[in-house]
Amino acid sequence: MNFIIATRRSKLAQVQTEIIIDLLNKKHDIECEKLLIETVGDKILEVSLDKIGGKGLFVKDIEVAMLEQRADAAVHSMKDVPYEMPKGFEIIAIPEREDVRDAFISLDNIKFKDLREGAKIGTSSRRRAAQLKLLRSDLDIVPIRGNVQTRIEKIKKENLDGIILAVAGLKRVNLDHLITDYFDTKEMVPAIGQGALGIEVMEEHPKKELFKDLDHYNSKICVLAERAFMRELDGDCHSTIGAYASIKDNIMHIIGIFERKNKIIKKEITGTKDQYEKLGIALAEHILKD
Repeated sequence: MNFIIATRRSKLAQVQTEIIIDLLNKKHDIECEKLLIETVGDKILEVSLDKIGGKGLFVKDIEVAMLEQRADAAVHSMKDVPYEMPKGFEIIAIPEREDVRDAFISLDNIKFKDLREGAKIGTSSRRRAAQLKLLRSDLDIVPIRGNVQTRIEKIKKENLDGIILAVAGLKRVNLDHLITDYFDTKEMVPAIGQGALGIEVMEEHPKKELFKDLDHYNSKICVLAERAFMRELDGDCHSTIGAYASIKDNIMHIIGIFERKNKIIKKEITGTKDQYEKLGIALAEHILKD
């Protein structure tokens, strides 16, 4: 059996797809090949994503490939997947999640707490920018786009004091040795789905059940809880929104942030993990009442 897995062209996207292919090979005797696709979000690098408009900028072109039967499945970073799935598509599996934290990479290995006043920090994420300002109101936030390696190179090219990137991506491309500091998930709440990979298929695909073996239950329900929070607030990856759900002894804890009326609101909620979706919705409702 031969499967074609669609993904973006970046090194990180390809590495992530190879992770899924390896998992699939361990479970089933399946030959897989990658179909590399340049998405709208990859093509337009000179402006911030929120100015391009719309949701699913890294996903839609890949879904077209499945619709046209050029691919059997797709691998996405779950933080890029809109909460509303197009008709006929589903996330069939979410394997075990990587480190969810954000990392600080600095020029000359200077710690975040030791940054000079007015230090220039590169990020195009509203979520990261807002939380950086809460930690240090003096920081100068500089928008940067591009793949992981490109953004790291921009530290010197654009005379930045540092940049913020996801730990998971750095680990997957073996660049985590460059990390200067790790942000705690309470001081820098991660993006919805950060660190998690999702396998998307068409609902009618005859072999879709083969992917279900790759599902990691606790990782999946944590991501689904975060996505319920995002859905209730009508957020996306361009909003000032973040959430992180974790499980200990069957108890789920979720921390979430959202910008409302020019104010960053942060709330937390705890409950049994079987109520994961209700917890995400309840956390959003708490924020809307603030």
